[in-house]
Amino acid sequence: MEGQMEVQEIIAILHKWGIHTLGQLAALDKEQLGARLGPEAIRMWERANGRSNRLLKLIRPPESFEESFEFEREIETAEPVLFMLRRFLEQLAVRLAAIYLVAKELTLRITFANSRQDEPAVAGKQSYERVFKIPQPTNNVDLLFRMLQTHLENFRSEHPIVAVALSAEPIKPAGEQFGLFETTLRNPHQLSETLARLTALLGNDRIGTPVLEETHRPDAFRMQPFSWAVVSAVSSGETPRALRTGHATAALRRFRPALSTSVLQDEDTPAHIRSAEMSGKIIAQRGPYLLSGNWWDEKSWRRAEWDLQLENGELVRAHERDGVWKIDGVYD
Repeated sequence: MEGQMEVQEIIAILHKWGIHTLGQLAALDKEQLGARLGPEAIRMWERANGRSNRLLKLIRPPESFEESFEFEREIETAEPVLFMLRRFLEQLAVRLAAIYLVAKELTLRITFANSRQDEPAVAGKQSYERVFKIPQPTNNVDLLFRMLQTHLENFRSEHPIVAVALSAEPIKPAGEQFGLFETTLRNPHQLSETLARLTALLGNDRIGTPVLEETHRPDAFRMQPFSWAVVSAVSSGETPRALRTGHATAALRRFRPALSTSVLQDEDTPAHIRSAEMSGKIIAQRGPYLLSGNWWDEKSWRRAEWDLQLENGELVRAHERDGVWKIDGVYD
């Protein structure tokens, strides 16, 4: 075969010469070996004599902050799971602190054994996963453990537990300098734990931040999950919108619930108002402002709103629906 000889071919020729060990190869003459077998044989002779240099390429293995454990027997209570989670947190905290990192979120994975015996073992396993956002990244084992414990106190499963795993998402510790009149939460972890307990008691739809819905229906709002980021209510370049009433610069101080009242009318115009909190003659009025919405479903609503000025100078907002009058609030 023409061209450069391959390593396997060189080794076969050396075996025919009676060369079977590295010592026997190193004892050969380098020049004569190269003249007969080529440059690849010279590289083999240099490696056998320790004269070759091979550069090492440093490859950092990817950091993985995950701990897992598979129980020998099926678990039906939370105590063994909490015991393993405590050990996981201690090990993760040591590994994170060794490279000057902290945990910004935890991912809990629990594997269950299906109670049905007619399914395959692999297909019969179900899993549960929950991600815990840490309000202030930390390696404090006690704080992180209380977060997991609070969640598992109200956790229920139909199948026994066969394995548990916990992983941490690392991040560099953040340093933040506040202004002279700025501050942060005194204890973000305590607030997070309190929110978790309230969520377990009341449900996800009753804990969070109230947000006004895009509708003209008075006091219509929804609850959205609590956010740790503080967002300015008014973006740059915008000015707050004034209250859309006959008195654009006034602020309405609402009554919750609205006050029941009696209104005397003069030719379908309010003339006198009387309630337990306020009463008097109406000297000026604006309205009615007819409002309605959701006419397409069972949540339909309609009302007529009035801005009323009493003889004592008070300016109130009232509405009428199906002949029933209520006072919504007083303008300051």
